[in-house]
Amino acid sequence: MSAAPSTLAEALRGVLAHATAARIDARLGPAQALDLAAPDWTHAGAALAQLGARLAGLWVDHGTQPWQGLALFARGGEYLLLRAALDAAAPALPTLSAHYPAAERIERGWHDLTGVRFDGLGDTRRWLRHGAWNECEFPLRATPAPGVRTPGDTAYPFTQVHGDAVHTVPVGPIHAGTIEPGHFRFATVGEQALQLEIRLGYVHRGVQVLAMGRDAAGLLRLAARVSGDSAVAHAWAAAMALERATGIEAAPRALALRGLLLERERVANHLGDAGAIANDVGFSFAHMQFSALRERWQRRSAELFGHRLLFDTLIVGGVRGDLAHAGSAALLADHRELRDALAPLTDIVLDHPSLDDRLIGTGVLRAEDARVLGCLGYVGRASGQDLDLRRDAPHAPYNTLAVRVPVYAQGDVAARLRVRLDEIQVSLELMDALLMRLPAGPVLTTWQPPAGGGAGLGVVEGWRGETLAWVRLDAAGRVVCYAPRDPSTCNWPALERLLPGNIIPDFPVCNKSVNGSYAGHDL
Repeated sequence: MSAAPSTLAEALRGVLAHATAARIDARLGPAQALDLAAPDWTHAGAALAQLGARLAGLWVDHGTQPWQGLALFARGGEYLLLRAALDAAAPALPTLSAHYPAAERIERGWHDLTGVRFDGLGDTRRWLRHGAWNECEFPLRATPAPGVRTPGDTAYPFTQVHGDAVHTVPVGPIHAGTIEPGHFRFATVGEQALQLEIRLGYVHRGVQVLAMGRDAAGLLRLAARVSGDSAVAHAWAAAMALERATGIEAAPRALALRGLLLERERVANHLGDAGAIANDVGFSFAHMQFSALRERWQRRSAELFGHRLLFDTLIVGGVRGDLAHAGSAALLADHRELRDALAPLTDIVLDHPSLDDRLIGTGVLRAEDARVLGCLGYVGRASGQDLDLRRDAPHAPYNTLAVRVPVYAQGDVAARLRVRLDEIQVSLELMDALLMRLPAGPVLTTWQPPAGGGAGLGVVEGWRGETLAWVRLDAAGRVVCYAPRDPSTCNWPALERLLPGNIIPDFPVCNKSVNGSYAGHDL
């Protein structure tokens, strides 16, 4: 009796006759790579869905000739990258959306950027381009004429819900406050939501085009600004991809400091979200308390690392500055003070009758919906998805740490708040461990572009969840393809699943509990 396939690649090779032998490429880090013929693309998706793999990322690598379609799948801590060469004259791939519903909008976005056709895709409405390009113009192929004013996006064909008592309620894309633009279209009966359809893409900045031609340092400055609240996560994913492309690894001290910075970013954002969730249901006391804690935390980041949001603290091969012994002592003291401050505050927000009424049972995301959509981070973990790269596929320094992963089954706003509060405590534990055994040595390893060019994959557990970057360099070390994937791409569709059945006044707190990044999604 033959042994069962031990990896996703081996299992898939047994299904697809035209797949080449999988090969582990050091440049891909945790992933195995499998080359396919384009017609096998959808068959591979069906087989991987049966094997319980989730779709982690989908890109078009426009830095190769011919272009390549790339799809990254994950199961536990195992990654498999599918690659398929595209026909130069008429680039096309079968859609993966029949087996992975979350692929639909990703494929629509890549068609808008490149013109690659995804055969069998049911929804072909424009997603990213809006009115800036004509039907036959694609940003990664041609640039619109300078000085031409882009017409307003007013004709998007939202899905209609019909009924005598059904009303349509449009919200956005411009909102009260300072949040970025997004359009939310509700179908309601009275105050109860029957359906929500989200329209994003308004802050599409052409990140892929902005990246082309940059050197490694320039790419990291751009990566830190893909989503401003995830500067460390995106910069580390890009740095990891660049370092893997040339086969170097940052020094142990630099990797420990990167871990420290990533956890500081996680704590700052969870503090901000916890206060904002309370504020969205009128509990301003908690909002002010969490905001004050976050402000003190960010001021310390500015003092020791040069920026409140930790922009440009990572560079290829390491980190920009070192941390003195006095700085380590100050951070350890900060951790103790934050624990003391959070203890009574957590008790209040998790056991307060008025908050319980608004948060418990509100915005429930079923575990099956979270699984099908591939939800990540606190959104997935609040709905039973036990995923965390720091534990499941650990890279340095996490491969030397024990990472607790809080997981809940309720799937409501209260659970998403609870995961955030638990993760603050986990991050404090990890940062204490990193500081108390911070390795000696340099914080920078010399990086040289790979001879003849190359590509690499970066995979980091940011505060919103798994953060990815695919980077390809030419022979001069200049970027020819940069394709980041923010976890918001996987989490935004969850809002459409969890809102129906709730009342419209609960939309703000449901939205904040997911807190997808508009910029990180729109690119």
